[in-house]
Amino acid sequence: MKFLTRTLLILFAFMFLFGCASKQMDTLPSFEAKTFDTGMYSSKVDNFLILFDASSSMAANYNGSKKFQIARAIVDRMNQTIPEMGQTAGLRSFGHSSKVTKEKTKLFYGMEKYSTENLKNNFAKINKAGGFSPLYLALDEAGKDLAVKPGIHNAVIIVSDGLDLPGDVLASARELKDLYGSSICYYPILVGNDPAGEKLLKEIALIGDCGFFSTADEVLTSAGMAGFVEKVFLDKNAAAPAAPAVTTAVPVVEIKKDTDKDGIYDEDDQCPGTPIGAAVNTVGCWVLDNVLFDFNKDVIKVVAYPLLDNVAAILEKNPIMSVELHGHCDNVGTYAYNMDLSLRRAHAVKNYLIGKGILKNRLATEGFGFNKPVALNGTDVGRAMNRRVEIHPY
Repeated sequence: MKFLTRTLLILFAFMFLFGCASKQMDTLPSFEAKTFDTGMYSSKVDNFLILFDASSSMAANYNGSKKFQIARAIVDRMNQTIPEMGQTAGLRSFGHSSKVTKEKTKLFYGMEKYSTENLKNNFAKINKAGGFSPLYLALDEAGKDLAVKPGIHNAVIIVSDGLDLPGDVLASARELKDLYGSSICYYPILVGNDPAGEKLLKEIALIGDCGFFSTADEVLTSAGMAGFVEKVFLDKNAAAPAAPAVTTAVPVVEIKKDTDKDGIYDEDDQCPGTPIGAAVNTVGCWVLDNVLFDFNKDVIKVVAYPLLDNVAAILEKNPIMSVELHGHCDNVGTYAYNMDLSLRRAHAVKNYLIGKGILKNRLATEGFGFNKPVALNGTDVGRAMNRRVEIHPY
């Protein structure tokens, strides 16, 4: 009799807990992922990185569910909706239960060519909330993550309640923005309704300048997530003009050429002959931008090493190619000082490549000071873009 009573009590307890869990999950809106026709869209981003809050504050309730489960649903639903279009992707979490990892922040997925299945499988490892919320560390490490495969457009999506964040989060967000300039945008998503958390995440979105703030309630629905993904990740292709009803001659279609296959048509390419694999700017020049140097510095930053390693690898694959390294500066300081600084920057890149086994007689250097800006020097972002080294094959 005692055994039967104990068994019934355990059964009732299990049914009660299961019922509560089911009720909790039922509070999330139903979801059906929208399928985007990739023939109608192109990818707006080269790289995207999700920063996921797995800290103890996410274990609290919001609207009948744990914030952690809401945050997980956001990433899962986003992953179901984003089309695979060759983007480079990553997922970094911060906080963590010690049962998940003892690291304060960890890159669980990427940086690699985006795969819905691979992101899903790696995200499943973050299954419990706990610990503090060092978002500032995740932002600091994001600079290194995005340097793995430099891109012109980088999206950083932050899923968090914005609470109990140690360190100077805004300073880290500004440093990352200064590092990547106009190429990086922030897209924070607030889980919960705490005013302090909302204020912080909105300030991060403003620092990014080109992103925007969202709430979990807005993006959990099918329509809301589809709108978020389209706005952040996709550019709609221009519609093809309708064919005339009657025609008497076959029109001659001029096919634009991209001889060096760098993504820039020959008619717009100011640097023809760029080797395959080189990262180019909008006019087709092989450029190493403000990732390399801090303001008024000629010391290469550690975060730029993967970028320069890629340059060395390209030169090794093209052993008969020589290059000129052109150093550039913003317009802060005197003409003479910036001429010298730009040349020192070009020499720093040359010395790095020599250290990677590239013969010095293949590397010429020249400094242009602030004579050839690629952006306006009237803003921080513009000045950052002008601090660069260009690589010109010959």
